Amino acid sequence: MKLHIVLVEPEIPANTGNISRTCSVIGAPLHLVHPLGFDISEKQVRRAGLDYWDELELHEYVSFAEVRESYPEGEFFYCTTKAKNTYSEVDYTEYRGGDIFLVFGKETRGLPEDLLAENYDRCIRIPMKANKRSLNLSNSAAIVAYEVLRQFDFENLKRDGALTQRQS
Repeated sequence: MKLHIVLVEPEIPANTGNISRTCSVIGAPLHLVHPLGFDISEKQVRRAGLDYWDELELHEYVSFAEVRESYPEGEFFYCTTKAKNTYSEVDYTEYRGGDIFLVFGKETRGLPEDLLAENYDRCIRIPMKANKRSLNLSNSAAIVAYEVLRQFDFENLKRDGALTQRQS
């Protein structure tokens, strides 16, 4: 399994920078669909991504259709507050041999409703209180990505840590 993160028309450079850092540490390519609400070289994007930016596998597209055409065998999941199913109800391990794409929309409006309607069985949501604004985009991407990775037992990720000081 290879996990991919897709941002469709992101608007806030710091969110994209934070997501680029997450993608770098989990080994997930980041796919950006234009138009972007900022210049990719903006200081806020780079600052949030810190020194991880150079390790990022980044792809840019003029449309979401171009992403789909580039990965015709990909398994796409659409992250939206309008979904009936939660992100944790999906058994991502069914797609063990392929590419899994988590698709997120712009911060102010999310993904286009026609795209959601065409793929409603693949729409997923993070549970939240009713009548509240949704979570920050970079937090949402991390939550859903780590659920996919958890289901694959964090394959190819370092699982153990060690203190730098010896404990008595």
